[in-house]
Amino acid sequence: MNKQDLSPIVFSSGCRLVVPVMGSTGGSGRSTVADLLAERMAAAGAATVVLDTAPRLSSPWPSWTVGQQAGGLAALPPDRPLTRSRVRHAAAVRSDGGGPDRHVLTDGRDWHSPPLVLPDDPAAWLQLAAIGGWQCVVADTPHPVAHDVLESRCAGRIGRTRAWYELPYAVPVLCASATAGGVQALQQAVMALHADGMPLRRTVVALVAQTDGRLPAVVRAGATMLSARTAAVVHLPHDPHIRSHGLRTVSRLRTRTRQAAGLLCREVLAAARASWGTPLPDAPRPAPSAVVAPS
Repeated sequence: MNKQDLSPIVFSSGCRLVVPVMGSTGGSGRSTVADLLAERMAAAGAATVVLDTAPRLSSPWPSWTVGQQAGGLAALPPDRPLTRSRVRHAAAVRSDGGGPDRHVLTDGRDWHSPPLVLPDDPAAWLQLAAIGGWQCVVADTPHPVAHDVLESRCAGRIGRTRAWYELPYAVPVLCASATAGGVQALQQAVMALHADGMPLRRTVVALVAQTDGRLPAVVRAGATMLSARTAAVVHLPHDPHIRSHGLRTVSRLRTRTRQAAGLLCREVLAAARASWGTPLPDAPRPAPSAVVAPS
C-alpha cells in the first residue's frame, strides 16, 4: 500500500482510541478484521495493541503468536498492581515482512492448561491497555451483539456491547459475512443497537466476503441501507491466502485486501475525528477496576 493511503495519526501519549470489533453472529470474520485493522493502525503511526477477550480454545490469536517468549495474559497477576514493563512483557508481537509491529495480549498457554478467568467488564481491559501505554486499542470481542443487547435489556443491566460503546473514545466496528444470512443478522443487530440508543453514527460496518465475484444483490441492498445509518460500510474482499493459511503472514495478502483494510482504518479515524475533533483529546485515566481472582 502506498504511504499516501494513510495519513499519519497525530496522537499524544495521553490519547487512546478504542476500537471494539464485534460480530453479529459467529463466523463473521471478527478476528480477521481486528488483525487487519490493527496492522493498518500501526502502519499509520499509532502504538497499537489487540486485546483478545475470547477464551483460549475458541480464539485464533494464540496460534497466530505461537513460539514467542511473551508471558501472555496468564503472566499478569490479578491480585497485585501492574507496571507498564510487566504488561508490555506479557504482550506478544505481530510483525509481517518488515511491516509495523503491533502487540497482542492473549492467553498463549498450552491447550491443556486450566482455563484462565478473563474479565467481562470492558473497563478492566481498557485499564490494562492504559497501563501498557498503547494509543490504539483493538479489542476482539466474542459476544453476539443482538443477543447481548436483548439479554441485558431484559435483565435490567448494562451489557457488554453498551459497556464497550461507553468507553472513552470508542469507535466500534460491527462485522458480518457478506451473505444473505450474514446481512440479515447484521440488520437485526443494527436494529437492536438503534432501539437501545447506541450511537450508530460512530459505528463502522465491515462486510467480509466469503467468495470471489460480485456481491449478491441482497448484500448490496443491505449495505446501501446500512450506509445511511452508520458511519461507513467497508467491504473486505475474499482472499484465498486467509482461507488457506489464516493470518499468519499479512505480507502475502492480496493488494485489494490490504487496500480494504486501509479504507477500514481511515473510516474508523474519520468517525473518531467527526465525534471528537483533531487531534484526539487525551483519554481520561481509567478508574481502578474490580479484580477477578482465579477460581
